[in-house]
Amino acid sequence: MSVQVDVRDVAGGVTGSATLDDHTFGIEPNVAVLHQVVTAQLAAARAGTQSTKTRAEVSGGGKKPFKQKGTGRARQGSERAPQFTGGGIALGPKPRSYRQRTPRKMINLALRSALSDRASEGRVAVVDAWPWTMPSTKAAKAALAALGIDGRALVVLDRDEDSAYRSLRNLPQVQVLFSGELNAYDVLCNDWVVFTAATLPGNAAVEVVTVALSEEEA
Repeated sequence: MSVQVDVRDVAGGVTGSATLDDHTFGIEPNVAVLHQVVTAQLAAARAGTQSTKTRAEVSGGGKKPFKQKGTGRARQGSERAPQFTGGGIALGPKPRSYRQRTPRKMINLALRSALSDRASEGRVAVVDAWPWTMPSTKAAKAALAALGIDGRALVVLDRDEDSAYRSLRNLPQVQVLFSGELNAYDVLCNDWVVFTAATLPGNAAVEVVTVALSEEEA
């Protein structure tokens, strides 16, 4: 069943309606794939720069600490051994990549699952356009309030919407992404996903229809 959402302007007025793409917003969320893709994304974000020195890399040593026999102590060959203070670390961490190979089909399925979950909760909003020619955080805050956006919001923009980007990025509860950067993790981290008619994902089945005014309203 297709999901219908109102298309609104920044004042909150309804200017049309949009039929969300069933293939993108109407599937049963695959929780297992979501978990795997989000885990892989968080793993890829790790720096992996932690490092320790082995006994071959620490300074010191070079000669036997004490003679082999007659001391009553266990024999030792170098002060760089792990059991000595300042010695090398045995089996310690070394720089590595935590990146996991994730098939593109799984990444796409996870994104569609996350968007479908938000759509099923009525947490997808569509704006006809962001009209600002000059950046204004005050105007952006007022627009989100007029749209009824409460909590954390992910706003998806086009690359050329510089004024909207600079207006929205300073709001602490708002995360701004460009349409090509949309991913499952960021969708799940936010309560709302806000698109424009131009950034709404899906194929040609997505349709924006202008709401006609009645004779009395006209």
